[in-house]
Amino acid sequence: MTVSLNHRISGSGQPLILLHGLFGSLENLGGIAQRLQDQFEIHALDHRNHGRSPHADTMDYPSMAADVLAYMDQQGLETACLLGHSMGGKIAMQVALSAPQRVSKLIVLDIAPVTYKPRHDAILEGLSALSPETIDNRQEADRALAEYVETPEIRQFLLKNLQRVPGAENFRWRLNLPVIEACYSNLAAAPVAEGSFAGPVLFLKGEHSAYIQEKHRPDVERLFPNATLRIVSGTDHWLHAEKPDTVAALCRQFLLD
Repeated sequence: MTVSLNHRISGSGQPLILLHGLFGSLENLGGIAQRLQDQFEIHALDHRNHGRSPHADTMDYPSMAADVLAYMDQQGLETACLLGHSMGGKIAMQVALSAPQRVSKLIVLDIAPVTYKPRHDAILEGLSALSPETIDNRQEADRALAEYVETPEIRQFLLKNLQRVPGAENFRWRLNLPVIEACYSNLAAAPVAEGSFAGPVLFLKGEHSAYIQEKHRPDVERLFPNATLRIVSGTDHWLHAEKPDTVAALCRQFLLD
């Protein structure tokens, strides 16, 4: 069963749907949206169990792709270009593989169509150990999470999911953390594919990121025979935040070509 996704629409032109990564929200690709909305109608979405979208007990790529397709139906979008980062990139790939006739062009930021080993154990442990209802302020939450997540920027990103309960002093998670943890193996898995997507695809890899590797080439070529890979120098997995002008320019060039 699909859920109705929270969304933000800006700009005008050819529709471009932006799909964020795990633990994120539609704000994460805001820099790309701002840079492309002069020529594209941007549809930024919150996935199920993320941001302001409804919670659901199921999380896998077919169900999340179905959410995106249902959103396109609601908005009257027969076709659209898709851009996704990390988990959002896998969702975008799943949409293209499940309904290729609905996707004009596909941009995948720093993820491959493969199954990954668990990479978020410490984050999940830290978020689960933190009790929002007992937290007085964000500084206290940051100190507690620092026992599990060393990098301040990652903690800042994760704690964007902490929100105050309306009319109360305490906090709660926007994330549906129990379901994300229970379904994590689904999110680490590769998209489900019975065929391939023959349309144009751009993979953008962070130079210092290990998410896209040479060993992934056969899977990429099998599923996306018309794919191109570009490397964004001096970036890691968060390439769209580290070099937004470069990433946006590469996306624009590909989309308008």
